[in-house]
Amino acid sequence: MYLWIALGLLFLLLGGIGVVLPLLPTTPFVLLAAACFAKSSPRLHGWLLRSELFGPTLKDWEKNQCISRKVKILAITMMIVVGGMSILFFIPLGWPRYAGLGLLGLGCVTILIFKTCPAKKNT
Repeated sequence: MYLWIALGLLFLLLGGIGVVLPLLPTTPFVLLAAACFAKSSPRLHGWLLRSELFGPTLKDWEKNQCISRKVKILAITMMIVVGGMSILFFIPLGWPRYAGLGLLGLGCVTILIFKTCPAKKNT
C-alpha cells in the first residue's frame, strides 16, 4: 500500500513539474498517479477526482479510457508553444537541442496515442 502511495505522489509530482516544464507531459503522469491512488488510498484518489484541474480528465479516463479532444489540443499546443520557445531560445545548438526536440515529440506522440473521447452531445 505504501509503495503505491509513494509512486502516486512521485507521478503527481512529475505531472506537476510537467505543468511548468513543457518537455514533460502532465496528463500521463496524472493518470498514473490516479491509478496508484486507486489501488492504495481512496482518500487521495477521491481528492484527485474532485480536483477542478484534473478531475474531468481523470473521470473521462476511468469511465472510457479516453482523453477529451480539448485536453489533447491544450496539452499539445502548450508543449509546442512553450517547449518550442524554450528549445529555440534557451537550449544550445547541437545534441541538447535535438534531445529537447525528441522529448517534445515524445510528449506529443504520447498524448496522441491515447484514445480521444467522443464529443459530448448537448441535451
